[in-house]
Amino acid sequence: MVKAPVGGAKHHPLLLPSCSILALVATCVVPTAAHAAGTLAGTTISNTASASFDNGGGTQTIDSNRVDLKIDELLDVTVAGNATDVPTTPGATNQVLTYRVTNTGNGPEAFALSTIANVGGDNYDPAVTQIFIDANGNGTWDPADTLYVAGSETPLQPDTAMTVFVLATTPASAADGNRGVVTLVAAAKTGTGAPGTSFAGKGEGGGDAIAGATGADGQDNGAYKVSAATVTLVKSAVIADPFGGSEPVPGATITYTITATVAGSGSVNGLAITDNVPADTAYVANSIKLGATALTDAADADAGDYDGTRIRVQLGTVAGGQTRAVTFKTKIK
Repeated sequence: MVKAPVGGAKHHPLLLPSCSILALVATCVVPTAAHAAGTLAGTTISNTASASFDNGGGTQTIDSNRVDLKIDELLDVTVAGNATDVPTTPGATNQVLTYRVTNTGNGPEAFALSTIANVGGDNYDPAVTQIFIDANGNGTWDPADTLYVAGSETPLQPDTAMTVFVLATTPASAADGNRGVVTLVAAAKTGTGAPGTSFAGKGEGGGDAIAGATGADGQDNGAYKVSAATVTLVKSAVIADPFGGSEPVPGATITYTITATVAGSGSVNGLAITDNVPADTAYVANSIKLGATALTDAADADAGDYDGTRIRVQLGTVAGGQTRAVTFKTKIK
């Protein structure tokens, strides 16, 4: 696990805002109704006792000295990644994983962000390229969001959360169904350690800061799942000769069938089948079919056309598990 340095500066002037380097905190963090870690850090709890008595001259009351206790700061953070895998394709760039980082401590704290992309238990390692903070609070990444730069963090208020986007590239070698996991780590800038670890004088209001149950270092996984498709193409020919047989002699008609099969959980776009009319044969006009549907030779509204040298059929988007069959005829000269 990547850890923030123990005992780091509490409130660095350039620390990452919950949302932007300037003043977008209000749009990027979401407060909750109550403080998860209890009384706010830096709060002073005061108490004075009293006693009453009668020493023969009537009842008297006296007060004790006042005891003041300043609440220390608990350092705690949680990270929540995508609940479901994010679909991707081989070679895709700027693929987005979304995380929520919540300050569950009782004082304002800045958190350093880092990623681990080789955690194991998956099929490939995504190549993390950038981390962004949601600038407008809409929960959707866009290039106008705030690019995270290590060392630029600012404190996140207690019981507020920021949305973090991790962008990565999927390797071109990733296969259909492969998963790639990325861990986002958020570590308190004040310091991390085993629960109970104390950082003297580093808490809000000058008290101590204490690592809470999370060790002030939260993390969670997000995952991509590759949805890809492959195409195989098989061509066959059936001959009908003028004598009722199947010999390839002059005057015989050849019916070509080209079958495209798409496999995988994804789909292919713009699939088209093209076949040149073989030499020493003549194309049989208006013989193109897509499945059982006849197509015209003209480049018109239907999917097929013949330009004098080749036939072409536009199949468009075809999902994995589907096939398309194209037929056409030529006559041997």
